[in-house]
Amino acid sequence: MTYALIGSCCLLFLIGPASGFVPAYGTGEELHRAQTAYFERWGVLPHTLWGGGIRPLLTPLTALFLHGNWMHLLGNLLFLFVFGGMVEERMGTPRFAVFYVCAGYVALLCYAAAHPGSTETLVGASGAISAVLGAFLYLFPRARVTSVYPFLLFLPLRFPAWLVLPFWLTLQWIAARRDTDGPGVAYLAHVVGFTLGFLYAWLQFRADKVGGPAPATKGESSP
Repeated sequence: MTYALIGSCCLLFLIGPASGFVPAYGTGEELHRAQTAYFERWGVLPHTLWGGGIRPLLTPLTALFLHGNWMHLLGNLLFLFVFGGMVEERMGTPRFAVFYVCAGYVALLCYAAAHPGSTETLVGASGAISAVLGAFLYLFPRARVTSVYPFLLFLPLRFPAWLVLPFWLTLQWIAARRDTDGPGVAYLAHVVGFTLGFLYAWLQFRADKVGGPAPATKGESSP
C-alpha cells in the first residue's frame, strides 16, 4: 500500500498541470490558468468548504493525492517511503490504508476549520504522512533515524525516533502558531496529523493487546 500511494501521487502529478509535462495544458499564462483551475477543482478551498454542499467536503480526499510542484511531491514521498513501510507492516495493509486516508482527511479539514476565510488552495499528502510519523513514533520509538541538520553543517547524524520526531513536531507547532491565511506550508495540518497518528497507534494497539511499542533493534530510517 505504501508503494501504491507513492505511485498514485506520482502518476497524478505527472498527468496534471503542475508537472508541466502535458502539452494540452499549454505554456506560460495558459499553463498557469490550467494549474489554478485544477487545484481549485480538486484541492481544498477553506472559504468555500462550509455550507457548500457535499462536493466541497470531499475535496480533502482528492487533495491528499495532489502536489503543487516537484519539491512538494518529492519531499512528501521521501518521508512516506522511509516511514510508511514499517508502519504498514505493523498495522496490516487494510488498516494502514484506512488510517492514512482518514487521518489525512481530518488533518486537512482541521486546517480549513482553523482558517475558514482563507482563499488559498490546500493540496498535499503531508497531513496523512505526518500521521504516519506519529504512528511510527509510538510503534518504533527506538528506531534509528538518519537526518541532516543545517545548523550542524548538514552532517548525516543518527538519532532515535523518540528524539527526532518530537523535535520535528515542535518545529511544526511553532510554525503553525505563526501561520496565516496566505500561501505557504499548512503546518497545522502536520501537527493535527501527527497527533492523530500517535493517538491512533496507542489506542488501537492497546486495544489489540499488543503490549506496547515493539523495540526496533535492527530498524533504521533515513529521511
